[in-house]
Amino acid sequence: MINALVPHKISLPKAQRTLGAAQYVRMSTDHQRYSIENQAAVIAAYAQVRGLEIVRTYRDEGESGLGIKNRPGLTGLIADVRQGRVNFNHILIYDVSRWGRFQDIDESAHYEFLCREAGIAVSYCAEQFENDGSLISGIVKNIKRVMAAEYSRELGVKVHTGACHLSRLGFRQGGHPCFGLRRELIDESGRSRGIMESGQWKSLQTDRVILRPGPEHEIETVRSIFDRFVKGHLTETKIARELNLGGALNQGRPWTFCKIHYLLQNDNYIGTNRYNRHSCRLRTVRKENPPADWIKKEGAFEPIVDKTIFAKAQQILDDRRHCWGVSDEEMLKRLRVLLHRRGRLSRDVINETQGIPSSVAYLTRFGSLRAAYRLIGYTPKRKYEYVESRTVRRDMIKALVLKVAGALAKSGEDVRVDQVHQILRVHAIAISFRVARSRRACRTKNPSWVVIRGRQLPPGLVVVIRLKEGNREIRDYLVMPASGIVGRDLRFSERNRERFGLQRYGTTGGIIETIKRRLSNLTRLARQARITLDGPQLAEV
Repeated sequence: MINALVPHKISLPKAQRTLGAAQYVRMSTDHQRYSIENQAAVIAAYAQVRGLEIVRTYRDEGESGLGIKNRPGLTGLIADVRQGRVNFNHILIYDVSRWGRFQDIDESAHYEFLCREAGIAVSYCAEQFENDGSLISGIVKNIKRVMAAEYSRELGVKVHTGACHLSRLGFRQGGHPCFGLRRELIDESGRSRGIMESGQWKSLQTDRVILRPGPEHEIETVRSIFDRFVKGHLTETKIARELNLGGALNQGRPWTFCKIHYLLQNDNYIGTNRYNRHSCRLRTVRKENPPADWIKKEGAFEPIVDKTIFAKAQQILDDRRHCWGVSDEEMLKRLRVLLHRRGRLSRDVINETQGIPSSVAYLTRFGSLRAAYRLIGYTPKRKYEYVESRTVRRDMIKALVLKVAGALAKSGEDVRVDQVHQILRVHAIAISFRVARSRRACRTKNPSWVVIRGRQLPPGLVVVIRLKEGNREIRDYLVMPASGIVGRDLRFSERNRERFGLQRYGTTGGIIETIKRRLSNLTRLARQARITLDGPQLAEV
């Protein structure tokens, strides 16, 4: 309903149709649900007066204006302008702050300059000055950019101060809680308004959030993790493996070393509210604050883990970290002794051995475990070529995304490129890109391939680059529906490829033609749906 209120095209008499324009609209949070409609209304009035026809809309919903990284609307606009995929010569924006609240005002000017360099004028429809390049407009525009950046800085200080105050009172700050806990919304009188689901936010400033124990089966899983770690002396990796094999998933996703490690350190489980250990103000680099700045409130929530068990878990973790101050030579010496005693090395072997720095310590000190292994002359049996070839695979995907996007744009399609997640959006279809790595099992001579699902996989199509053995060269291309990747990854061979809906293509041309056919079918189905819906209305008329 909200999207329908944003005009994608303004119909004017042919005599008044002189210039095409694109509009860019943005809102910072989901609470500003009517902001985009208000922006679009002002932009539409501005275009009507000046005889402009809005032919394309770029939008960022719930995205901060501090940067451009997580704004697919603006990144798509800049990419289309730089690559010449435009059918407009004006860009209409509500005001300077909607373009962005960049902390470096030169960054804001840079993106506007790229548009002007391509012959596209940028207009701020609600501002009291014309962006015509005059001296006055330049001065006012830069003042507006400074004001937009300063507003974010001042707001950040106020929000942080308020969050610290509420944390001292024992109220929860932040989003989704850890596994086994739930957020409960309470009013100013302390009465419960109910449990908040994932993605829900409080709307009244007087409301507060506290943590409550979650479902009983999640609580039992949390307690089991602490028992296995403290009493069973299992490492995080082994605990995660046992939970995954037993079907006890973490909110639908498999457990990993990092998730178990984070859970074991989270003192929310003993009722403690902790805040301000780390800070990342105004999208800068995340840093750890000194302990004096930490905010800790004990007894803020109902505990679900025994404090004695939790303290023992922290002692085990501290014993791993106590070796951080030793020299590189001493760390490598202890690793050689462990290799001589155990005959092999792995993350689990290192973490479960007392007197040895943790695997994270070796990773931080030497860059990776493999780098530490090389320094002591140890070659693990497991192959790690897939890690070393990660950059090559990224370049393959990036090149294919640009090639497919360019071909579709030349055929007249309205293509949006999400450069952060490498996703193409054409009308209602999202096209994701993945790489299928080759794996040859020891028990069979036939190779197989694996496709990692990833965090961002919207409904639509998936274009798969299948690699040859060695995972350095492209073998062919595959296309499949995104619904075909159900779990964490998809493993297939040449025998069962078609069973998963994987269509094979030797060149990118076949992929592009398949996408065009699907777009054509989608347009035809949409046209038929409109005819069906309009039929009864026409009959009534």
